[in-house]
Amino acid sequence: MTENTDTPVRAAWALQDPLLTAYYDAEWGMPVFDDDGVFERLSLEAFQSGLSWLTVLRKRVAFREAFDGFSIEQVSRYSDGDVTRLLADARIIRNERKIIATIANARAALRLREEDGIGLAEFVWSFRPERSPVPARDADVPTLSSESTALARALKRRGFAFVGPTTVYALMTAIGIVDAHVVTSHRRGCSELWSPDGTWAGADLPFQAPVTAPRIPG
Repeated sequence: MTENTDTPVRAAWALQDPLLTAYYDAEWGMPVFDDDGVFERLSLEAFQSGLSWLTVLRKRVAFREAFDGFSIEQVSRYSDGDVTRLLADARIIRNERKIIATIANARAALRLREEDGIGLAEFVWSFRPERSPVPARDADVPTLSSESTALARALKRRGFAFVGPTTVYALMTAIGIVDAHVVTSHRRGCSELWSPDGTWAGADLPFQAPVTAPRIPG
């Protein structure tokens, strides 16, 4: 792990609020391998669409309470009554389309497991690129990639919503599928999956088969 705690360098967005700084220093870019964890992050990225990530972070505890800890099994069983309940919960972002999409995505994640025999986390991680970006400054950090575009298409084909290439790339950077820290950041290489130069560090992933980015047509 590359970590220079003497002179920490952070992304500009991480300096806007102490909550963002704490998130950047402890969580952003760290691997998430469990299905419910990936579902939570996918859901929060969708709720963030059109808003700031700080708004979502401030409501994260409430989101977890409102959505049963983002348990795929539980959210997939939500009814119209739960939609009404969530729309009445002033602690979260009350966007009906995003709430309905979150429920639909939980059901799609279950179908993925039942019909394709693969969990959401393994499916998302299967779009890991061969190399990670090597941004020298914030302006060099990509907002999407060929892999995020392919993953977005694949998710949409399987019934997921609010999964555009930019939203999906934000998910990939958040859970360590790519390392989007600038090369001078004290958090560059924090996941221990990627080397600072953008090459794969050769770590084993906790899935049944080696994960490589598939070539998805269309």
